Amino acid sequence: MDDLHSLMQQAQLIYRAHFPMETNFERALFFSWGCTIGDCVFCYMSTQPAGKKPTETKRSISSIFAESLLVKHLHWDVGFVTGGIGVLKPDELEFLLKGIYEIVGEKLWLSVGPIPKPLLERYLPYIKGIVGSTETVNPVLHKKVCPSKPLAPYEKMFELSKQYSLKRAMTFIVGMGETHEDFPLLVDFIKKHDIHKIHLYGLIPTKGTIYEHTPPPTKEEQAWWIAQLRIAVPTLDIQAGIWDDRAESVSFFLQAGANSISKFQAVKFFGSEVCRQIVAEAKNAGRTFSGNLLTMPSVDWDAEIERLSFSGELKVEIRKKLDVYLKQMGKHGAKHINRVVLVND
Repeated sequence: MDDLHSLMQQAQLIYRAHFPMETNFERALFFSWGCTIGDCVFCYMSTQPAGKKPTETKRSISSIFAESLLVKHLHWDVGFVTGGIGVLKPDELEFLLKGIYEIVGEKLWLSVGPIPKPLLERYLPYIKGIVGSTETVNPVLHKKVCPSKPLAPYEKMFELSKQYSLKRAMTFIVGMGETHEDFPLLVDFIKKHDIHKIHLYGLIPTKGTIYEHTPPPTKEEQAWWIAQLRIAVPTLDIQAGIWDDRAESVSFFLQAGANSISKFQAVKFFGSEVCRQIVAEAKNAGRTFSGNLLTMPSVDWDAEIERLSFSGELKVEIRKKLDVYLKQMGKHGAKHINRVVLVND
């Protein structure tokens, strides 16, 4: 523990030299709960019923757009737009990206598996970077946990993205079997592909997967990877994944050099004691929390929806989905939630 403390102190000094003392919550916008690959052995998508087509797991566009409105007005960051590989057709994905871009007012990170050149060019007006769901760079472990999702196509996409001045991000999961001896492999991979950002998650033991009974990594273990990365790659944007039962880890991860947090079910727990703890943890780490997890702003939601360029029918559906979210988010006593009056409510 003394070694980790010293490591974190060094990492914190490096963080302060390169970044402001701020942090935020990043919300990943999912468009599906199934995947055409479906055999990554840690992933909840691999537990979907065998007879259920991945295309049947798509969320409604109206739900995603309603969530995007919340992200904008709560001043969360969009971690990335993602979902199962192969679930959306290019036309569907382009419409989704264009809509989210219009709502949040900034370009997006996209994580949908390896993207070929024609599609990458097609999505360029709406994206600022691509995310490789790499999970691990240990070749033996990767073959075990992602048997149908090799690294090579992601590496090709990373190199292709440089032609378009797109940023590059990757995912990494602590707790699946990676060891400290593998750390040089990770650093080499990051430097080889000029990775700008890493989403560093702790394993969430998911029912129905081979990791169902595997203990999640300790906060010390996840912080070790964060601190080592901060020291090895000082300007890397490091996003630390947490869960509702790991809120006490937030200050620890920030002190280890993480920039931001994600994975947490912020809509479900909005305004709850867990959210209060997260904000307090950020303050304990000396960071200003720039997003809002506690109190909804006063927003004329009808006006916000009406200004969008979507069809009238889609706007009505967005209103309905938004009302569902607002009701859920009001369960923990959050104030200033303006209820939307719906047509045919």
